[in-house]
Amino acid sequence: MERERFKSRLGFILLSAGCAIGIGNIWRFPYVVGDNGGGIFVLFYILFLIIIGIPLLSMEYAIGRASGKSIMCAHKELKPGGRIWQIHGKTALIGNYILMMFYSTVSGWMSCYCFRYVTGGFDGVEKEEISDKFTELLASPGTMLLWMLIMVFAGFFICSLGLQKGVEKITKFMMIALLGLIIILAVHSLTLPGGSEGLKFYLYPDVKRIRDVGLFPVLVAAMNQAFFTLSIGIGSMMIFGSYMDKEKSLLGEAITVSALDTFVAITAGLIIFPACFAYNVSPDSGPSLVFMTLPNVFGNMPGGRIWGSLFFLFMTFASLSTLIAVFENIMACCMDEFGWSRKKTAVLNFFIVGIGSLPCVFGFNIWSNFQPLGNGTTVLDLEDFIVSNLILPIGSILILLFCTLKSGWGYKNYLREVNQGTGMKMTENKWVRRYFQFIVPLLIALLIVYGAAAIFK
Repeated sequence: MERERFKSRLGFILLSAGCAIGIGNIWRFPYVVGDNGGGIFVLFYILFLIIIGIPLLSMEYAIGRASGKSIMCAHKELKPGGRIWQIHGKTALIGNYILMMFYSTVSGWMSCYCFRYVTGGFDGVEKEEISDKFTELLASPGTMLLWMLIMVFAGFFICSLGLQKGVEKITKFMMIALLGLIIILAVHSLTLPGGSEGLKFYLYPDVKRIRDVGLFPVLVAAMNQAFFTLSIGIGSMMIFGSYMDKEKSLLGEAITVSALDTFVAITAGLIIFPACFAYNVSPDSGPSLVFMTLPNVFGNMPGGRIWGSLFFLFMTFASLSTLIAVFENIMACCMDEFGWSRKKTAVLNFFIVGIGSLPCVFGFNIWSNFQPLGNGTTVLDLEDFIVSNLILPIGSILILLFCTLKSGWGYKNYLREVNQGTGMKMTENKWVRRYFQFIVPLLIALLIVYGAAAIFK
């Protein structure tokens, strides 16, 4: 069967960006920036994006485009007989499933809140009741299950329509709407009285803050954000490379996607911090920011129902675009490996992901006594740890080594593929190759150790 192709370059860029632009961009990145030196942290983040994130992304694209396969079959196609590399394909597919088993639950929260704002569910809710609303949601397995299944069904239904007619067409619409929404929300926040103090906290270079936190933790936080923001290591980006033509070199495409991802992450802070400071609400990170802090801000804001609806519509688009991208990767793995039709693959995986997501849903209520990583932790924390701290970084090291070692695909083959087409080229300098072979894997290994130590500490 001939490999499907993107209809347009814009479709490829927006779909790749949709995979990278996730919930973490909104509820984690802005807070980490404000808490780690503002503008100085952003410079560190961009530096690590250039020296680690973008090269790794170009490698995923190169493997996908050269093989014309998903991560399950790409290593076999490019390095027949290299069984050790093929193991990575299987673990990467497992990582995609685990990722979706908790990400789908969080996506359900977003769509639930969007529905509630649109239908007036937060009209007249007092400040002290805001946190109760989220607590009630977590305590209701039925409600969480319903919204999770709605998002999983929507994602697989879109993927079942095909690459061009479903995935590309609908994601393009959502991403253009997402970019429009985030600009509207940011402009509104920046014009709020008192919002300038939030902007100062967010992006003003704060050397004193770096001294208080420590330069090494700030550097690690910046490297961590640059590495994880692109979801590299489990083939989520590789699959889009397999749908690309040879007209454009891949380094330039990786830069474009990374820039779009960074734009959304930074702009999210322009929504959050000016609004929080304007209404004297302390900013936070994680779920409490999105489901407790910001609803308090919208409750104080004129037209809060409208702005809350727009914000959670934006969040729903951000989460659904990631679901669609990763579901497409999962489906492509199954179709490549087993030869299933697209519709059969969508139906089977709807049940696999839906059932597999139950532990995460139940972990907040009927299984809440199961606290796998210590007091107060949930199944979601365990699944997030497995994917973010183990499968993603280890997978990225394997992709690096596959593209640079002679026992893998090799650096010459990688260069030939990444530089094919018009646009920016990757250098053939031997020191760059050695940097990829030795330095970057050590930096990623540092993140694995540092992240594991932080979790268990």
